[in-house]
Order: sequence, then structure tokens, then C-alpha cells
Amino acid sequence: MQDLPKPASPAHSTPSPEIDDATIEFASQVFDLARAGDAGMLDQLLDKGLPPNLRNEKGDSLLMLASYHGHLDAVRVLLAHKADPDLRNKNGQTPIAGAAFKGNLSMIELLLEHGADVEGASPDGRTALMIAAMFNRTEIVDFLVAHGAKVDAQDTSGVTAHGAALRMGAPDTPTQLEKLGRG
Repeated sequence: MQDLPKPASPAHSTPSPEIDDATIEFASQVFDLARAGDAGMLDQLLDKGLPPNLRNEKGDSLLMLASYHGHLDAVRVLLAHKADPDLRNKNGQTPIAGAAFKGNLSMIELLLEHGADVEGASPDGRTALMIAAMFNRTEIVDFLVAHGAKVDAQDTSGVTAHGAALRMGAPDTPTQLEKLGRG
């Protein structure tokens, strides 16, 4: 990627409620760096003062975008710069839930190593375990349970991971959760 433009500096010291086009373009390019996993450029920008918890109009943080797109090195850089592994977007979703949806066990491991909440339920009560169960991610189900995910947790409709897996027609995770004795 080319060098990013520098945000325009105001000619006066009073903050303006409006954001200029150059700043909007800069922010857009930064979010693209996270989606693309450009760990080196993110590291440089963070070293220069870019906020590690910068969020876009949907509330997606740089970490959310990098983790959702599977970029372990970019996530490591963001976490090293103190990005919040539990920062939710406007829908209340967490990076660990996105990684469970994508089936990315390595990302889940990395997020948990850096303090992500294994439960981290969205506003509807859905946890990463429920998402993993729904999409038949057996290895992730085992890993999350081994790291404290509550098999009997319920979403706001009273549905557990087992029930969510059944509703989605997951072929393996309902039996897997039953064997845990709490499905």
C-alpha cells in the first residue's frame, strides 16, 4: 500500500466538529489496512499515535476487522499496542465471536491469551460457544469449553449452545455438547 495521507492539521486551535475529506480518507485507508492485515503499516501508525481502539461508523475496531479477516500478525500488533480484545461493535459483537463464526481457532487462542472474555455474549445473549456450535465448529467448541465457556449458558430466548446447534442443523456439535453432560 502507498504511504497514507496525513490528516490535515487545523489552522486554528479550536477543534472543529466537522471532519475534512483528507481525514476521512486517511481513516478509511487505516481500516483497509486492518482488513488486509498489514501488520507493518499498522505498527508504524500505532507507534506514531494512532489510537489502537479506533472504530469505524459500524463500531468495528481495527482489532475486530483484523481478527474477522484472519490476520494473526495484525492482531498481535494491535494487541501489543493495547487494543481492547473485548471492544464490541455497534451490534454488540466481539472479536472472539467473529473468530468463532469464521472458524478461526488460532485467532480465538490469541484473543484469549490477551484477555478476551470467553463468554463475551452479545446483547441477545449469544456467546462464541453458541456460534461455534451453530456452525459445527467442533474443535472450537472443545477449546472454548476447556477455557471456561459455559455449556449451559442461555441467550435471551433461553436457547443454549446445544439448542442453537440443533436449530441450525449442525451435524456433530449437538452430540458433542450432550457428551459434556450439560447440553
